[in-house]
Amino acid sequence: MSALGRGRDGRVPEKRPAFEVPAALDRPAADPAMKRPIATTAGAGLVLLRVAAGVVWTVSVALDWDGWVRSYTGETADAAGLTPDVLGIGLAAFLVVCGLFLLGEAVFGLLILGGRNFPRMVVMIFSTLSISTAFTGWWVQGQDIRLDTTLITLALDILVLLALSSRGAAAYAHRRRRD
Repeated sequence: MSALGRGRDGRVPEKRPAFEVPAALDRPAADPAMKRPIATTAGAGLVLLRVAAGVVWTVSVALDWDGWVRSYTGETADAAGLTPDVLGIGLAAFLVVCGLFLLGEAVFGLLILGGRNFPRMVVMIFSTLSISTAFTGWWVQGQDIRLDTTLITLALDILVLLALSSRGAAAYAHRRRRD
């Protein structure tokens, strides 16, 4: 037999099976001394980048509030019967809701960095819903996925989902669990 494919010690390395037994994937080993894996750091950083992208989007909507109202009503605010007071209240409500949501997402990003599992799961569920919503809008309504619309947030959601669903991130989030 040739030496091709053998390690330095002359043995053939063990191959990973094409599938893995679900019981082996169910619970990562708990290790309280585990160092933070790069997947967790990257995932938390991407969540914070997602917050920054949300802030930029919220500010861009606020600066062109009349244009956004026109895009949903089909006419100018005056023609739709919206007074400046109503527009101001709508803008304030929009900013408060977006601000609270982004603040919560930032807190979740920091908790993920600290190794908490619940925020990791919530962020992954949110990313899945966001990706599914973007796909549904593209498929059903023909919405464009462009750089100035949803491409950046969609890309960040996909990367967040990939990073936080890794084995290392799951093991780090479960490192303090008692079995």
